[in-house]
Amino acid sequence: MKDEITPEDRVANLKGMGSSRKRVEDVRFTQGKGNYVDDIKLDGMLFGDFVRSPYAHARVKSVNKEAALAVPGVLAVLTAEDLEPLGLHWMPTLAGDKQMVLADGKVLFQGQEVAYVVATDRYAAADGVEAVVVEYEELPVVVDPFKALEPDAPILREDIKDRTEGAHGPVRHNNHIFTWEQGDKDATEAALAEADVVAEEMIYYHRTHPCPLETCGCVASMDKVTGKLTLWGTFQAPHAIRTVVSLISGIAEHNIRVISPDIGGGFGNKVGAYAGYVCSVVASIVTGKPVKWVEDRMENLMSTAFARDYWMKGRIAATKEGKITGLWCHTTADHGGFDACADPTKFPAGFMNICTGSYDIPTAYLAVDGVYTNKAPGGVAYRCSFRVTEAAYFIERMIEVLAIKLNMDAAELRRINFIRKDQFPYQSALGWEYDSGDYHTAWEKALDAVGYDALRAEQAQRLEDFKAGKTRKLIGIGLTHFTEIVGAGPVKNCDILGLGMFDSCEIRIHPTGSAIARLGTISQGQGHATTFAQIIASEIGLPADDITLEEGDTDTAPYGLGTYGSRSTPVAGAATAMAARKIRAKAQMIAAYLLEVHDDDVEWDVDRFAVKGAPERFKTMKEIAFAAYNQAIPGLEPGLEAVSYYDPPNMTYPFGAYICVMEIDVDTGETEVRSFYALDDCGTRINPMIIDGQIHGGATEGYAIAMGQEIAYDEMGNNKSATLMDFFLPTAWETPTYTTDFTVTPSPHHPIGAKGVGESPNVGSVPCFSNAVHDAFRPFGLVQSHMPHDHWRIWKIARDLGLHG
Repeated sequence: MKDEITPEDRVANLKGMGSSRKRVEDVRFTQGKGNYVDDIKLDGMLFGDFVRSPYAHARVKSVNKEAALAVPGVLAVLTAEDLEPLGLHWMPTLAGDKQMVLADGKVLFQGQEVAYVVATDRYAAADGVEAVVVEYEELPVVVDPFKALEPDAPILREDIKDRTEGAHGPVRHNNHIFTWEQGDKDATEAALAEADVVAEEMIYYHRTHPCPLETCGCVASMDKVTGKLTLWGTFQAPHAIRTVVSLISGIAEHNIRVISPDIGGGFGNKVGAYAGYVCSVVASIVTGKPVKWVEDRMENLMSTAFARDYWMKGRIAATKEGKITGLWCHTTADHGGFDACADPTKFPAGFMNICTGSYDIPTAYLAVDGVYTNKAPGGVAYRCSFRVTEAAYFIERMIEVLAIKLNMDAAELRRINFIRKDQFPYQSALGWEYDSGDYHTAWEKALDAVGYDALRAEQAQRLEDFKAGKTRKLIGIGLTHFTEIVGAGPVKNCDILGLGMFDSCEIRIHPTGSAIARLGTISQGQGHATTFAQIIASEIGLPADDITLEEGDTDTAPYGLGTYGSRSTPVAGAATAMAARKIRAKAQMIAAYLLEVHDDDVEWDVDRFAVKGAPERFKTMKEIAFAAYNQAIPGLEPGLEAVSYYDPPNMTYPFGAYICVMEIDVDTGETEVRSFYALDDCGTRINPMIIDGQIHGGATEGYAIAMGQEIAYDEMGNNKSATLMDFFLPTAWETPTYTTDFTVTPSPHHPIGAKGVGESPNVGSVPCFSNAVHDAFRPFGLVQSHMPHDHWRIWKIARDLGLHG
């Protein structure tokens, strides 16, 4: 037997790992053939809509449904009073708290759900909402988390007032949720007391919102004959939602089918369980008909889970030569009216203890206080893994503040404090074991790529020209080197609501050599159907074009914890590789039988097993697949399929070096990103084209956050940015041009060495843009200003520094 195709051609034909294979999903998306929640139309389908509170804090005196029920097409109006007999007026949150489904006695934030109107069409439902009469008694409002902890602050959560213990330990105030501590406080304070230099700063990461293209929604359909509930929705974790729905409703889990169709962006916004899901399920059970709920954009921005809102007080100690000796951080986390953050149970503030970043810091201490306020709940990890963006922003701003204190170049300060390559695996002062890294190589490559020394010289000349009146524009050079922690996670320390954060893959090879893989994850634009097929192609030697991927259907996919926290490749990708290896192991035995040799006498070669020393004797995977179904092979069951549940031994730690050059007009506050260089190390690279796309998208979201995107409130708790007229979304006009680059430091414990990349650009770009703004004004004495750095705020910085002409 002889094959005329070269090994190189066989590798290319697979379109496996390392190939810039075009996204197979885009065919339907670019032709308008996607299937989203709002595309689902069922016979007799009804529509739900919410009556929402105009007040941030008020007692609900009464809800009058009469006029609404008289509106043509309105069939029902649900309130907490209706849900209470079913035990559905409150639901558990993913953070161990409980949350009202519909307002029970009072409302705690503007836009909170008060009543649910069910009607024959969306317009009748909207008319019914307008006709519901709610009598409110206004109560004092608190939107400042520091004021919420004052002795005379209004009690927000009357349902749990006077408690001394919360889900995460002792509480010291009615509006206090938890205190979470990591590290050695005494050693850190000793390092600060003994240090040559201590830099101090209060750093605020403002409240923002993922604002996905598609808002949240669902369709619930209860079949009273079979007793089976089918729930379609914008779910980033379909299996977890099925479990939550079962726990809330009492319906047996095997009688619940959850389906996530195409999802128009998630970014963390679609991890949690929302009142719309529960009310739609109840309405379907009551009416016996399918019920659809889809929120509008204002509802999404006003009441669906927010992100960030962290006040981080930092102190960093160093020698006069710049070697960091200690880091102290106290964070006040504003969680809104309910603690609904989607964080692992043991980490109530997420992975904030990655705040030592890329640096070899010998001692550190972190404390986080969670606080209730009259804002919408949520605390989603907006395109980051459980508060990692806040942590990265904190340490990268503290490095800049320390560089000013030391009068040292910030690039050099980073260089002398990086964890060295020979220190990996590295045990951080706050408890993490970094798997691998080569920070110095990445940093030098980044600085060389942008011509760092020349940029600093140009910046210095621009400053002289500015002082001489020759220009009104300053140059800022933003530097960031971040380390992320993703791939949640090991069941030993990561769970949500008691569900261990493993993931899964099932692969079935058909007799003709095509394959289908089903995973417990769900794509929201990451290109899973493309990249996971590439993993399988490289592992079992079948072309990626012959491999179909299915996700998002709990009746067909093995149980998994979903897609968020950049965990798809680190966890589900590993499960995929391991399932493929099980298949390859069986295929080896089949090949040996067909070739009439011992199992150990055949070896894997791209897409086949060949006899050792006689490569002309081989069986391709397609031949092996056919034989698995049509030959009786002693000791083996027919068929060729496998399932793998993967519990990672550790998280993965992708990292990156980002450099931004920004020009700032001091008279107008306008900014121009002249260049943005992003070097990412995500371990083994599966599809370079998709990696670049993820970096472009994530960095653009980072640009939006740093330069204008904000969920703002006035003192009465009114949301001032609940429309896209007020909430900044960059268009092609504002979006910078990006230069991408990479190094490769494989994860030693991951089956294919991959680390994940989808969220890294958001983590790294936010401090990079922010540091560029600060760097431009550094010569004039500016140390710290709070994001977002919109034109108005930058204009005020220049005014306050006396720079206006």
